[in-house]
Amino acid sequence: MDAVDNPYTPNAGARPEILIGRDEQTQAFRTLLRRLRRGRTEQSMIITGLRGVGKTVLLNSFRTIAQEEGWEVIEFEAVKHGENRFRQTLASQLKASLLRMSPRARWSDRARRAAEALSAFSASVDSTGTWSIGWDIPPAEGIADHGDLAMDLTDVLVAIGEAASEHGRGLALLIDEVQFLETPQLESLIQAIHKTVQRSLPVTFVGAGLPQIAELAGDAKSYAERLFKFPSIGSLGDEDARLALVEPAAAEGAIYEPGAVEAAIEITHGYPYFIQELGYQVWTVAENNRISAEHIELAKGAYEAKLDGSFFRVRLDRATPLQTAYMRAMAELGSAPQKASDVAALLDRTSTQLGPTRAELIEMGLLYTPEHGYAAFTVPDFDEFMKRAVPILEVPPVGQRRRRP
Repeated sequence: MDAVDNPYTPNAGARPEILIGRDEQTQAFRTLLRRLRRGRTEQSMIITGLRGVGKTVLLNSFRTIAQEEGWEVIEFEAVKHGENRFRQTLASQLKASLLRMSPRARWSDRARRAAEALSAFSASVDSTGTWSIGWDIPPAEGIADHGDLAMDLTDVLVAIGEAASEHGRGLALLIDEVQFLETPQLESLIQAIHKTVQRSLPVTFVGAGLPQIAELAGDAKSYAERLFKFPSIGSLGDEDARLALVEPAAAEGAIYEPGAVEAAIEITHGYPYFIQELGYQVWTVAENNRISAEHIELAKGAYEAKLDGSFFRVRLDRATPLQTAYMRAMAELGSAPQKASDVAALLDRTSTQLGPTRAELIEMGLLYTPEHGYAAFTVPDFDEFMKRAVPILEVPPVGQRRRRP
């Protein structure tokens, strides 16, 4: 069928033409914004789930909803960097949001106070000298100038929240890959949002990350579990998976036969990204706007090759030989979460010896710990990929930690 008409979008964070199975989360977000605007409290949320389940897509939908509701949106993907870079990222986007809410020529006292707080927040000295957010507003004294990230960010978000409230607006911080925030950064965000909740200000932080983020947030601040909901999203149920596959095709005049739908769900296990990838490949082999089980089988090889060459491979390529062996041993044991001692035994080493390797894989976002002593892959079907990519489990000599070429 015509490639131009292909309705599937197997790209990182790309919104499917029809978003299926996430109504509960989108409605909860809309309710959150509306309650905050009315001065009422509501738990914010940090969405958790494996790779490819649509966390980024959901955040992008939240951005659209926030803009429809008249809120300012700050959005970025967390990466591992120092406090100065974190301050700079926030300060530059907060400045733009403040100016959109209240142009400088019409600043009220609250807006000017927020601007002064931003100047204080952004003042930082590093090896290259002093940087700021690029305007001539003098920094506030005694506000956002404590030299403590949590206290400074709290002052800034309170000041901007007061300015937003004055204009009948709100501010939503949408942060992806939250697990890569450093502990002081996550702690600061939670503390600052806690204060805006206490002040009934229209400011919220919604994040998305791998399953371990709920534990990380709780470790950062004990009250995080009361401040946030932690909805977990995963594979779609059979009916939602069917709709996610069939409806985009129907919009282009193509029909899936029942046997084709069953075969596609069995292959993809209902994971949203996998559905998009399989649907895309099936479209290239189907003819006459009718898709059969035979077309699913014809597309399966290209589907697996595409996942192996991009979605899966990019993660394996970052691993050292020992990290690779650890993941291959996990795959050998099965798709379920694996006990650290069982993996170590298969590699003929002790859990203590492999503890640093396991910790590195968790830090890299390749594994997470669903319960104490166990680890699981953050990517669906990664165990099957490991068996294809590394057919034989080879354990490198003790001390070999060189990265893959």
